[in-house]
Amino acid sequence: MIKFFQKIGKKVLNDFYKIGESGIFLYKALSAMPNFPLCIRRLIHQIYYIGVLSLPIILFSGLFIGMVMGFQGLTLLKKFNASQALGQLVALSVIRELGPVITALLFTGRAGATLTAEISLMKATEQLSSMEIIGVNPLHRIISPRFLAGTISLPLLSLIFMATAIYGSYIVGVVLFDVDNGAFWGNMQSAVDFKKDILNSMLKSFIFGILISWISTYQGFFSQQTSDGINIATTKTVIHSTIIVLFLDLLLTTVMFGDDL
Repeated sequence: MIKFFQKIGKKVLNDFYKIGESGIFLYKALSAMPNFPLCIRRLIHQIYYIGVLSLPIILFSGLFIGMVMGFQGLTLLKKFNASQALGQLVALSVIRELGPVITALLFTGRAGATLTAEISLMKATEQLSSMEIIGVNPLHRIISPRFLAGTISLPLLSLIFMATAIYGSYIVGVVLFDVDNGAFWGNMQSAVDFKKDILNSMLKSFIFGILISWISTYQGFFSQQTSDGINIATTKTVIHSTIIVLFLDLLLTTVMFGDDL
């Protein structure tokens, strides 16, 4: 029994240690950021690598999810003779919840895991240690541009996902099932509030971008210098990011839209 509680206590203390370590890592990464003109080339490269190369999966996922929502929404709304409200239903669902959350999960699986694997490989092959030996700060050179690129890319990808999903529902509702075009866009325009819906959605995506970039770079930077260490770090990135995104989404939704209840 005593050994059981000792193991639990050791696990809890280790978790608190890692939380503190990750906080110090984030502070050092932010303080190591160079002046913007000096890092612009590396930043643009990372935005392309992290954000632009993630566009195909964002576009296809957004289009198909929007089309599925169009089908399911019409199935439900026709029971109440409210097919004209399809645009409103899809827009609020996508902008408030599905857009930021699904984009964050897709971003985790594609870009977050790739970042962790890349940095872990640099550590395993002692590239990070070599930088320190020649006087180059790896936080400055490697971590900061990737962290900043991930934070910038996710909100933009979320916007693209939302626009594509709405267009997918438009194809199903208006083009295939003859929902009135004016009613589709008009009900959507009257229901969506720029400040409450769109800005809050962007705030969610921005927070998710910070957290996913933080977790991805931290797991890679502190991974074990083995092939198994790369696999473990990548798996932790996906699991931890997914859990935190879903948990934070619940908290942020409660704060942002709790007054509507």
